[in-house]
Amino acid sequence: MAKQNDIKIVSFDVEGTLVTPAFSYAVWFEAIPEHYAEKNGIDFELARKTVEAEYGKVGDQRLEWYDVRYWFDTLGLGIPDPVMEKCSSRVCYYPEVKEVLASLSGRYKLVVASGSTRDFLSHLLQDIEPYFTRIFSSLTDYKQLKTSEFYLKMCQTMGVKPGQVVHVGDNWQFDFVAPREVGIQAFYLDRKRQTKCRRYLTNLVELTDQLTD
Repeated sequence: MAKQNDIKIVSFDVEGTLVTPAFSYAVWFEAIPEHYAEKNGIDFELARKTVEAEYGKVGDQRLEWYDVRYWFDTLGLGIPDPVMEKCSSRVCYYPEVKEVLASLSGRYKLVVASGSTRDFLSHLLQDIEPYFTRIFSSLTDYKQLKTSEFYLKMCQTMGVKPGQVVHVGDNWQFDFVAPREVGIQAFYLDRKRQTKCRRYLTNLVELTDQLTD
């Protein structure tokens, strides 16, 4: 493990880490079925079941699963921008987020390492984007999920060694296992306290404690 004074970059996942799932839920499970119902003249519940069945056919291991433009095109719903704009009022940050970002931004360069597309990130980060020096979307920038290769490319782009980076996120594979495979110090964020992992956090305040120990 690198010494804390070697750390130059603190990297954050977004959904489930900085931002609650409220915006994404509104887009995927409310707005899209609503538009589908209107377009096809069916009730909302039938539309929701139909849309969710289509999601299931693709699955979360394919890039299309995360691409809102793919779904609007596939379902014949036009362009998603007005819908996402309408849902942007549902963006909600976890209570400690702004305080933690303000605290860490004075000591480290903060970056986003997200599996969300830039379409989503423009809304999800609307009130906190100034804290970050770089924003990386594995899907939009590299056409891949958050693999170890993605994290290595991110480090190369920033001109830092993996050991100079700390990453935190709420997905065990994408935010803990993958970055650790290339030497990044990773913390698994488990707000529900369901894991037995030694390097887990229950909130981001605990990250600041780790970085100052």
